[in-house]
Amino acid sequence: MNTLFDKIWDSHVVQRIDGGLDQLYIDRLYCHEVTSPQAFDGLRSRGIRCLRPERIFCMPDHNIPTVGQEAPIEDLVSRKQVEALSANASEFGLTHLGVMHRDNGIVHVVGPEKGLSLPGMTIVCGDSHTSTHGAVGAVAFGIGTSEVEMVLASQCVLQQKPKSMRVRVEGTLGKGVTAKDVALFLISRLTTSGATGYFVEYSGSAVRGLSMEGRLTLCNLSIEMGARGGFVAPDETTFEYLKGKEYAPKGEDWDKAVREWRNLKSDNDALFDREYVFDAAEIEPMVTYGTNPEEGIPVTGAIPFSALDKPLSYMGFSKGERMIGKKVDYVFLGACTSGRIEDFRAFVSIVAGRHKAPGVVAWLVPGSWSVRRQIEAEGLGKVLRDASFEIRQPGCSACLAMNEDKVPEGKYCVSTSNRNFEGRQGPGSRTILASPLTAAAAAVTGVITDPRELL
Repeated sequence: MNTLFDKIWDSHVVQRIDGGLDQLYIDRLYCHEVTSPQAFDGLRSRGIRCLRPERIFCMPDHNIPTVGQEAPIEDLVSRKQVEALSANASEFGLTHLGVMHRDNGIVHVVGPEKGLSLPGMTIVCGDSHTSTHGAVGAVAFGIGTSEVEMVLASQCVLQQKPKSMRVRVEGTLGKGVTAKDVALFLISRLTTSGATGYFVEYSGSAVRGLSMEGRLTLCNLSIEMGARGGFVAPDETTFEYLKGKEYAPKGEDWDKAVREWRNLKSDNDALFDREYVFDAAEIEPMVTYGTNPEEGIPVTGAIPFSALDKPLSYMGFSKGERMIGKKVDYVFLGACTSGRIEDFRAFVSIVAGRHKAPGVVAWLVPGSWSVRRQIEAEGLGKVLRDASFEIRQPGCSACLAMNEDKVPEGKYCVSTSNRNFEGRQGPGSRTILASPLTAAAAAVTGVITDPRELL
C-alpha cells in the first residue's frame, strides 16, 4: 500500500528525529553560484571538508552572460559569485563544470542529460526548480543555503516528510498541446498553493505518453503550484533516455539497475493523501494573463471577469479581453523549463520557412552546451538563422534576468520560462508564459497567436 514517494523517501531515512523531522540521505547535490558561497564559508569556518565530494557537482548558470562568455563577466557581483564557485569547488575537491566548459549549462538541464540524475535517487540543490529531476523517477527538491551546508558536510539533510498527491492526466493530448500547456493547465486548476505540503506523482496515459523532455518540463513546474516536488515513475521512456549517458551505469551494471528501477512504482492499492484526475482532451495551448502562473487561460480564451485587478493593471490588460492578437515585444525560448533540444525542435517546426516579425526581439538560449551542439548537428541552427533568429550561449538568461538579458519596463515578453512575477524578467517587464510552440507563433507574427494555426 506504499506510494513510490514513500518507497524512495523511507529507504533514504538515516534516522527519525523527535518532532517529526527525518535525517534524509542525499544521493546527489548540485551547487550553482548564487546559493552556495555562504555554505562553503560555513564549512571553512568550522574547519571541515565535504563528506562525499564525488556526489557533488558544481556549475554556474544564473549569472552568466549568454553572449561573450569567452570574456570576463562585466557585472562585478556576477563575476565574484562565479569565481567563488570555481574557487570553492577547487578547494573542496568537487567536480566543476565552469563557464565555457563543454558540459556547462543550467544545472537542471545538465543533470538529466549527463545521467547524473537517476531513478530512485534523492537529489537536492539550492534552487526551487530542482523538482525538474523528478522526471527520471527521483525525489528531487530545492533547499536553502544552510541546508546546502548541511549536505556538503554530512551528505544528509533534515526534512519533514511531505504528504503524497497523485495527479492523473488521462487520454491523448490534442494537436499543438505540449507538456508546458499541461503544466499551466494544472496550475490554473489547482492554483499556486493547491499542492502546498505535497510531493506530486504525475501519472495517467497522457503523462506516460510524454517524452522525457516533456516530463522534465512538467516536473519543473511542480513548484509553481506549491508542491515540494513532483516526479514520474520510471518506465521504458526513462530507460531509453538514460541509456548510454555518461554517468549512467554501463554493461551488467546497467542491466541490474534497470531491473531494480522497474520496481520503482506505487503499489496498485497505494493510498495518496490527495488525488486528482484530468481529461487530456480539455487541455489547449495555454498563456498567462496575470502575474503568477495560476492566472492562465487557453490561448483562444478571454481574461475572466473574476480576475484580480492588481495583476491586470500591472499587465495593462482588462477583464473580458481576448489574448489572441495582443502585441509582443520580446520572445524568450529557454530556461530549465524549456531549454532542451525538443523545445528547439518545436520552435523550429513553427518558424521554418517564415521570418521573425519586425520589431520582435528574440532570445533563444539553449539550456546547455550539449543542446547548443545538437542544435547545429541537426541543422536547426541554419533554419533559425535563415529565419533571422540568433542562438545565444547557455545560461538561465531572461528567466530571472540576473544577467544582461532583461526585458525593458512596460514591454511584453512571451516566455517559455516558469514564472511571470512582477519584474521577474526585468523591472517593470510584463511576462506571458507559454509553450515553445506558442512562443514561436508569437515570434513570427508579432502578436499572441494560436500555434495550431501555423502547424
